Amino acid sequence: MSARTRPMRRIVILGGGSAGWMTAAALARALAGQGHVITLIESEAIGTVGVGEATVPPIHEFNRYLRIDPAEFLRATNGTIKLGIQFDGWGGRDASYFHPFGYLGIEMGGIHFHHYWLRHLAEGGAGDHAPYNLETLAARAGRFAPATRHGPVHHAVHFDAAGYARFLRSHAEAAGVVRVEGKVAEVRLDPEDGFIDTLLLDDGRTIDGDLFVDCSGFRGVLIEGALNSGYVDWRHWLPCDSAVAMPSERQGDPPPFTRSTAREAGWQWRIPLQHRDGNGYVYSSAHLDHDNAVAKLTERLPGKALADPNRLRFAAGHRRVIWNRNCVAIGLAGGFLEPLESTSIHLIQTAIIRLLALLPRDGFDPGIAARFNRETINEVERIRDFVIAHYALAGRDDTDFWRDIAAAPVPDSLAERIAVFRATGNILFEPGDLFGPTNWYCVLAGQGVRPQSWHPIADGLAPDELARRLTTLRGRVAEQLSELPPHTAYLASLAR
Repeated sequence: MSARTRPMRRIVILGGGSAGWMTAAALARALAGQGHVITLIESEAIGTVGVGEATVPPIHEFNRYLRIDPAEFLRATNGTIKLGIQFDGWGGRDASYFHPFGYLGIEMGGIHFHHYWLRHLAEGGAGDHAPYNLETLAARAGRFAPATRHGPVHHAVHFDAAGYARFLRSHAEAAGVVRVEGKVAEVRLDPEDGFIDTLLLDDGRTIDGDLFVDCSGFRGVLIEGALNSGYVDWRHWLPCDSAVAMPSERQGDPPPFTRSTAREAGWQWRIPLQHRDGNGYVYSSAHLDHDNAVAKLTERLPGKALADPNRLRFAAGHRRVIWNRNCVAIGLAGGFLEPLESTSIHLIQTAIIRLLALLPRDGFDPGIAARFNRETINEVERIRDFVIAHYALAGRDDTDFWRDIAAAPVPDSLAERIAVFRATGNILFEPGDLFGPTNWYCVLAGQGVRPQSWHPIADGLAPDELARRLTTLRGRVAEQLSELPPHTAYLASLAR
């Protein structure tokens, strides 16, 4: 990418949905009063992918940056609380485990709690670690409040994706973002350096810009259609390439967690909202055709279907170049990971934060774009490994899909993580990783991986002292749980 010097005043975002309106709202907030013109182009005829979303806890940081009131946000999006994910059938056909937010126990002696827990298990202790994580017990009991006297209750949210986009649109337009209804018919590039200069709409209007943000979804109209950025395909590791989604009537009180159920050719999600359930089946088209996927999802819906099935096709992976010349791809335009761990919104959020940190003032420096690309790809690769681990350790062989999964290779980086954990109990992670020791331990242990050893520092406590500390920790979690109201009572308290 060549350097280009020009005042960066006109920012054009192609595409709405969560990615487009999150980007627009954040840029408007960051650049308020500086004379920038932010234009978002979207077409009601094209629509968006959003079918109901689950998130991870950092969503609260983004909303705080936008000065969004949490109660207003949940009301506007029919949102509910998410304390983690219930995984059914992933550690074996009849197995079940919970992957919580928050922390498992506390660090002691400079090492993570799970090492003491592994020692406890080896010495014949009880095998359920749930009493050492508040979020797991609260999910089981259907309880929630943002905090107790001892600290926060770590949580994310479920929300209606279309409602979130509408909510952010109102914030962005109030901050000066100009929305243009239309479809792009042609992307005009500068003949000298290949930068994007102008978007020609199908009605003849033209939109000029200095910086273009591609939020056009899987199509990648700018990043791929105009700039031919290429794609790194991960389907040899993550073969699911299709999904069918369908909302259903709300059945009972909404639980404060997402449910993921392993199925014959992939997995099924259930996301509880205040007014309905979001459901979907992520599957491999090589192992299940679309009509059968629709039939199986329909028969497994928890309530009456509220809409026709929405079909999605995708390829796990990312653009080879995500910031290319004066175009940055955010959201599905930049890449895709199946939503097994609810990371789609998070990856939009971190891309926006990264763009704000590296936002050019008077031109485009190749080093800045290279830094953005390197950090973005490193982040998505680490999340990729966490998602692949669920498949690689599923231990199922009851269908062709799971037999093929069992025979498939895994990235060297993931193979190293699993091997080290099996041998030593240590969890390899980098500072800043989205998923830390509690996340990795709960998934690896939930899918049946039992380390052969633990950290030597964990041997430093006398047996009676370790027992005393475990009792204290259980008591504190139980005390916190007793302070929490029912999840439904918390949601009712948000009403005006």
